[in-house]
Amino acid sequence: MMEIFDVNYNKLSDKRSMELFSLRKSVFKDRLDWAVNCFNGMEFDEYDHTNTTYLLGVYDNTVICSLLLINIKNPNMITGTFYRYFNQINIPEGNYIESSRFFVDKERVQNMSCSQYPVSTMLFLAALNYSRKFDYEGILTIVSHAMFIIMKRSGWHLTVLEKGLSEKNEKVYLLRLPVDTENQNILINYINRKKILLKNKDWPLSFTLTDSF
Repeated sequence: MMEIFDVNYNKLSDKRSMELFSLRKSVFKDRLDWAVNCFNGMEFDEYDHTNTTYLLGVYDNTVICSLLLINIKNPNMITGTFYRYFNQINIPEGNYIESSRFFVDKERVQNMSCSQYPVSTMLFLAALNYSRKFDYEGILTIVSHAMFIIMKRSGWHLTVLEKGLSEKNEKVYLLRLPVDTENQNILINYINRKKILLKNKDWPLSFTLTDSF
């Protein structure tokens, strides 16, 4: 059983926060070599605070994927850290939530024999369902070119709002992600192609992983 659930920064236990921030360091600093803040083997910054919600994907009581959510009306990475990557950023009017620090730990997924499952798309669906649950109109996120391709393959009807270049001179995109029923069903159908049993459409999410392909 894989579960994806939300935890507010204030409710994150010391053990889970150490696990999460250590994983983020291994992904964003060690593997991707992003310009991130690291301390004592962990990656965290000013956007990890009381207004932050984490989505945690847990399999066998082990975190294998996660992302960070902040209401766009609060200080966020789009108008903060990543703003300099674009010539301009115009945040659309409406009730949006920002998604950032998306990762799937490839080593853990491989070691736990979960590599055949569309974990990224399962986390996409989690972000969409969370946003629907709390009445957001959509999700805003900045992604690399590699993540842009992964999201396109899922079938999600994303909109490119802006294009820019990172500090490594690599393409980045500001995206708007719809959270309507049509896109929810698109992601569910993509996941179901892998013969994964989705318990229900509601938040939080739980999946039964099978070996039948």
